[in-house]
Amino acid sequence: MKFCSNCGNQVTQQIPDGDNRLRFVCDQCNSIHYQNPLVIVGILPEYKQQILLCKRAIEPQKGRWTLPAGFLENDESTLEGALRECFEEAKARVIDPKLYALYDIPYINQIYVFYRAQLANNQFEPTAESTEVALFDKEKIPWDQLAFPVVRAVLKQFLSDREKGQFDIIQDVITR
Repeated sequence: MKFCSNCGNQVTQQIPDGDNRLRFVCDQCNSIHYQNPLVIVGILPEYKQQILLCKRAIEPQKGRWTLPAGFLENDESTLEGALRECFEEAKARVIDPKLYALYDIPYINQIYVFYRAQLANNQFEPTAESTEVALFDKEKIPWDQLAFPVVRAVLKQFLSDREKGQFDIIQDVITR
């Protein structure tokens, strides 16, 4: 950050009084600009033991497979955001979503929240965000073409949990 979003003047990094971290502070209006982790929300959609994946049409990781997920917007719950992302990326609707996983990724300042759910039907299609959308049996998941480490982690955990028939809520940290 170089300029204050309130007054347009230059900002510098400093530790404000009463704080314990470097923040961007406006030299003119003294506004403190906090930068916090981004929240990404998604759905792990399943239909008859197959998992729905989307091939990304956008960067980052364009051309690689992922679960339908994206940035949480202001004024929506994590579930509302996850359902919206599932529709935006795959035109898919799900039923009975359940909170499934929370992954902290501190080295990129992101938090992922995943729900697991059943597809309402087998109707889905590519969108402006996905060049392909497909259902995969566990043996056919394109592991070497997955977009993000968090997608690999949640899929592996889900397949393990599905085999055991027990789905506990996962909380984990992904490091480099």
